[in-house]
Amino acid sequence: LAGDICNILFLTILAIFMAIPLVYVVCNAFKPIDELYLSPPRFFVQNPTLDNLKDLMTVMNNSWVPITRYFFNTLFITVAGTGLHVIFASMAAYPLAKFQLRVKWIFNFVVVALLFNTTILWLPQYVILAKTGMLDTYLVYILPQLATPLGLFLMKQFMEQVPTPLIESATIDGAGQIRTLWSIVMPQVKPAWMTLLVFSFQGVWNQTQANMVFSEELKLVNLAVKQIMAGGTARYGVAMAGSIVLIIPPILLFVFTQSQVMATMSHSGIKE
Repeated sequence: LAGDICNILFLTILAIFMAIPLVYVVCNAFKPIDELYLSPPRFFVQNPTLDNLKDLMTVMNNSWVPITRYFFNTLFITVAGTGLHVIFASMAAYPLAKFQLRVKWIFNFVVVALLFNTTILWLPQYVILAKTGMLDTYLVYILPQLATPLGLFLMKQFMEQVPTPLIESATIDGAGQIRTLWSIVMPQVKPAWMTLLVFSFQGVWNQTQANMVFSEELKLVNLAVKQIMAGGTARYGVAMAGSIVLIIPPILLFVFTQSQVMATMSHSGIKE
């Protein structure tokens, strides 16, 4: 009992510590201008206002391109990048996990690739995309996400736990490898691709690729918000309102998928 209480207290303190930055951003987004520049500053808002959100819409509507264009780019890139990442990672992990291949040593390079930060890949990615004529296109956002090693690693580790007799039974019944993958294997590894969906969505949603996209019509909403933040302290409240816009979709996705992932992890899998 004492151990459980200590665990609950520790997790509660940790949760509060992690929530403090989010609460601070939300409070600043609704602070009037006079409260933003108080010294010493106040953590919580005293007189909440929607002026920062209104100013954000005004600034975005007065930009070179409509705000709807930024949101369309972001939604399109996020859906396409996340969906294709899950599909390609699953199709690549399936043969590595369940087939007797001589090239399984390639997976060692995937494990090594997990050690590298994405920042150090910007230069080689820029050279490759420039040589292939893909700069200043949507492919700049999508293609790097397909090569993220986390998806392949996660899917392979989960697919190895799928019982081989289950796959053999599907083959005997006449199912091809593609149908076996999507009808038999993927439902068994739902925790993996649901988790991958959350992480991939967050990675695609937060990217900017400002060094590879020069056309304003192709930029994402988070880059537009960062440009607003660069306007100085006068736009601090507007920048915090823009941050709220950026963090809402990942939070909503996590809230709606968390229970499904946990429930599936508790009940999925067939034991041999």
